[in-house]
Formats: sequence, C-alpha cells, structure tokens
Amino acid sequence: MFQTLPVIFLLFVLTAFFSPCALAQENVAGSGLDLFLQQLWPRARDAGVSREIFDSAVAGLSPEPGLLQRPQAQAEFTISIPSYVSGAVSAARVARGRALAGELSTPLATIEERSGVPSEIALAILGVESNFGSATGAADTLRVLATLAYAGHRGAIFADEFVAALVMLQRGDVTRARLRGSWAGAMGQPQFLPSAYLKYAASYAGGAAPDIWTNRLDSLASIANFLKFSGWDPRLPWAVEVVLPKNFDYADFDLDFAQWRALGVVAANGEALPASGPASLYLPAGAAGPAFLITDNFEVIRKYNTSDAYALSIGLLADRIAGRRAPVAPWPKKIAALSTADCKELQRLLTARGFYRGAIDGKLGRTSRNAVHAFQLSEGMQPADGFATKDVLQRLAR
Repeated sequence: MFQTLPVIFLLFVLTAFFSPCALAQENVAGSGLDLFLQQLWPRARDAGVSREIFDSAVAGLSPEPGLLQRPQAQAEFTISIPSYVSGAVSAARVARGRALAGELSTPLATIEERSGVPSEIALAILGVESNFGSATGAADTLRVLATLAYAGHRGAIFADEFVAALVMLQRGDVTRARLRGSWAGAMGQPQFLPSAYLKYAASYAGGAAPDIWTNRLDSLASIANFLKFSGWDPRLPWAVEVVLPKNFDYADFDLDFAQWRALGVVAANGEALPASGPASLYLPAGAAGPAFLITDNFEVIRKYNTSDAYALSIGLLADRIAGRRAPVAPWPKKIAALSTADCKELQRLLTARGFYRGAIDGKLGRTSRNAVHAFQLSEGMQPADGFATKDVLQRLAR
C-alpha cells in the first residue's frame, strides 16, 4: 500500500512541500501535532496496525527541534560533479571498501549470486550512505516523520512513511528504541525509508527480521535486493568509460553498444565494449572531460538517490574497490557549475522551446541532458555534448 520512494529522501522532495515562507508559517506545537497524528489512526488501522501499537508510538511525541530550519540544499545538486566525486571517492573510502571486500568475500559472493548485483556496487552504496555502517544517524525516526508529515500536511508522502514505520513496529521488525536514523527519516546502514524497508530489506541468514542498523550483511543484502528489484541487469556494467574518435559529431546520445563500436568509440581501458545493450553517452563535465557510456544500471543506481553525481560516484567508487582505475581521463581544471536557479531557468527555457518535458526542479538528469543536446544540435553548437553551461543558458534566453 505504500509508494516506495528513493532510499535517500532527497531534499528536492522536501523543497516541493516546504518553502521557507511556508515553514515559517507552520505551527508545529506539540498539541497540534498530537491532533494531527490522531487523524492518521484510520490509515494505520487499515495497514494492520493495532490500537495498542499506535497509541504507544504517538504518546508524548513532540516535534523534532530545528528540523524544519535545516538547509534546503544537497551536495549532489549544489557543487560540480568533479568536486562531488572527489569527496565521495576518497582514498580512505576506497581502502576501507577494499578491506571489507576481502574480509567479507564469501558472504559478498553469496549476495551477488542471489541478486545479480556486483558486490562492489553494494559496498560502494554502503560506503557513501553510512561510511560502511559507522554513521547511521541517531534521530528518532518516528519523531522526524511525524514532524515532516504535520508540517507538510498538504501531501501524503511523510504520513505514509510514518504509517510504514508503525507497520514495522507491528510486525516486530524493530523495537521502538532501535527506530533511529537521519533527520530525513532514512534508517540504518543503507539509509532506507520505512517503505523501502518493508519492500526491500533482506536478512542475509534468513529466519529473522532484517537488521539494517547493526548487521552489515543484512544491510548489504538489502541494498543488493533494492537494486535487483529496481531493475538491475547483471549482463551489463553500470557504465564504461570511453574514448571518442577524433571529429566525433555528437549527433547521437542513445545507441546500442554495437552501434557505438561501429562509430569508432572504444573503452578507455583498452578492453572490448559489451557486445550489445542500450547505452547513453554521458559527459559529466562536458566534452573536455571523461566520457562514459552509461547503461540502464546507472538509472537503477539513481533510483537509490536521484542524482547523476551520486550515481557516478557510486559507480566510480565501486570500480576503485574492485581494483579498476576510474576515471582514466582527467577532469577539466575549471568547471562553472550552474546554480539551482540557473538550472530551473534552463529547464523553463528548454520547455518553452519544446525540447524539455519534465519537472522544473533545477536537477539536471538524463532528460535535461538530452534536451540540452537537442538544443545544441538545433543551434549548430559544437561540441553538442549535452553539458549545461552559461553559454547554453544565454543562447536559450535570446
């Protein structure tokens, strides 16, 4: 009954519900919160929660102090991709990931066999989400979700997550004291929201409720399970870094690997490209930086966190954990990242020109990238690399 959201509850979702002005006007006094939560009882009852569990969970629940004043921005969307990747794919994180890969080689092989997801991908997500389980958050998940649900009562998302957490308590999946996580309601080592836990959490050994708070193997199995049921294709890599031929015309972004090979595109590490399968050209820093052919598995990683910077970092960290060099090509020395306001304006202008059909959210993903590419081609801009720059924005504004 619950709509499963991306595992990391992105701040753009929060922003969609709460503007700074709206937050300032919200009354989150304890008595008002209690009244609001009592209105959730029918929904909880229909989900199978007993009155006893409900009353015990909401008794004395008060708003999370300072929660609504937290910054409405997220690193994945506010700094350049090379800067984000540099922080996420640190030498210390690579070393820790490799150490765990060796220490847990047997169970990791089992998890990979069950899910079809490479173990280094699961390890990379665990590393970025919670520093391999050492930083899971200590906020009271019910309190956080109750505060967000009440302040954003015009939408049902946080209320659904609150009810999902009650279902976890009803099923005995977790104790009330253990129900802890981040300020956005994500829990444990994988940083699952309650709805994601109910749908994807997996016990490595079986026979007990998955423990994503203290059990690393359950956490890794749960991450792999999330990716498996989000569409991971074990026949394809997440991406391949490539070298484009000289005088490449950037006419196409979405082709089969066989077609890319026919165009003279080769893997940067000298290995053969996959025999077939859909792949999209991705130039995260424009034509002057590394080039990747990303597969649908890249989009599966984005279901965990809907950010290109995040998905790229996970893939590159996984490659490094597995002993592969990544990326081969250097990043440009200077990249002028567009502000969120500029990105929204870019999307508005692309929409007005008929190139973009998507949310005006300032988050530039594959749809925005393809729209920029189409506009560049229409203007005869070279290289038509799909990279959003001030120049593209200025041309759109003419």
